[in-house]
Amino acid sequence: MLEPQLEKFRRLLLEQKHQLHNQAAQTIGTEFAKPGDEVPDPADMAENEERRNFELRLRDRERKLLGKIEKALEKINIGTFGLCENCDQEIDLKRLEARPVAGLCIDCKTEQEDRESET
Repeated sequence: MLEPQLEKFRRLLLEQKHQLHNQAAQTIGTEFAKPGDEVPDPADMAENEERRNFELRLRDRERKLLGKIEKALEKINIGTFGLCENCDQEIDLKRLEARPVAGLCIDCKTEQEDRESET
């Protein structure tokens, strides 16, 4: 992959990383209850709990994505970004543009998903 393309992906990944860190900071700032925030109504409490659980699931997905971003940035640094982790073939540029953290080419990813659906 050419250096200008690698720099484009590096900037994109760093921007995604920055956004995830900002979102995490906002979540931390809003997750802790303040005195007087108790909701006595059981329906409101259940709704708040459901919202909190949803936000925590979302943050967990973002945490996993952050790990993938870090891995992609490391691959850029060592020169293996854009190569399939399974077959070592180049990952299609359009796939990387759609999902810069992709570690598998479309054929290997399809094969992986087929195996997972069989189990």
